[in-house]
Amino acid sequence: MKKRYLTILLIIIISFGGCQKSSDQFFSYKDYVSSTNIDLGIELSENNFFAENIVVLSDNEYSSQDDLVTSEAALLFDVTNNNVIYAKNPYERLYPASLTKLMTALVVLRRGELTDSVTVSNNAANIPVAGAKLCGFKEGDVISMDGLLHCLLIYSGNDAGIAIAEHMSKSEEEFVKLMNSEAKAIGASNTNFVNSHGLHDDNHYTTAYDMYLIFNELIQHDAFINIISQSSYIAVYKDIDKNEKSLSFNSTNLYLLGEKEAPETLTIIGGKTGLTYRAGNCLILLSKDSNNAQYVSVILKATDTDVLYSEMTKMLLFLTELN
Repeated sequence: MKKRYLTILLIIIISFGGCQKSSDQFFSYKDYVSSTNIDLGIELSENNFFAENIVVLSDNEYSSQDDLVTSEAALLFDVTNNNVIYAKNPYERLYPASLTKLMTALVVLRRGELTDSVTVSNNAANIPVAGAKLCGFKEGDVISMDGLLHCLLIYSGNDAGIAIAEHMSKSEEEFVKLMNSEAKAIGASNTNFVNSHGLHDDNHYTTAYDMYLIFNELIQHDAFINIISQSSYIAVYKDIDKNEKSLSFNSTNLYLLGEKEAPETLTIIGGKTGLTYRAGNCLILLSKDSNNAQYVSVILKATDTDVLYSEMTKMLLFLTELN
């Protein structure tokens, strides 16, 4: 009897998965699996399929809505009601810059321990890329994983990304394998990572829709919401001689700093920025309205910071006009 139910389940999975675009996935990895009334005699701990928590795009929902912003790709989703509000080039392959750090954070929240003490390596402390944004940790500094995660998401420190990767997987290369595995498991099949921070590599890419899928998984974690909503952070750590030190960081999100204004009808909860020469200016946000409906908005490859925020505000204003 169990074999019969398992066969039926496999047929359903094949039926759903075989007839849709790779970016319209109904499958996702979950830390905890919803209960079932049928005992199949198998452990459904991974790849449990569901669609109720994912906004699914179809071609006719975005093909005629590409003139709201000039940036290369953009999305605006009502994630409370799973509605598409706006989309432009959602499946175009683009560079994510520091939006990469969202995937690093997801691996930490799923597989890591926030209470771990992490020792910063020489490799993490000395990134040989001109202009790379660094928190300023030195070789031998010891900081909690929770502290590094704050530095990664609030200040976007590239050294924090490498320190996390090396602590969890012994090397950044091995950690990247986890990043790509987790990305594929949540349906982000048009994404490939080669590092944990987002500094440019031609083979390091994603799409606006895949970034939504990654962000959508992250906002299920209270710890993530708490971190991205902070406008500043003080990292407390110990140097190689066990002296306590601290570093202060401001968020890279100009909405949180009050340097850019969102529509009055919306509250910006938080998000993540990204910037490299090849990726352009990137931003993903979580917002909510007065009814506590939540929205995810994404812009990839804006030409500069002013365009990034003006077009993000324009998208959010478009939302308020609809309401």
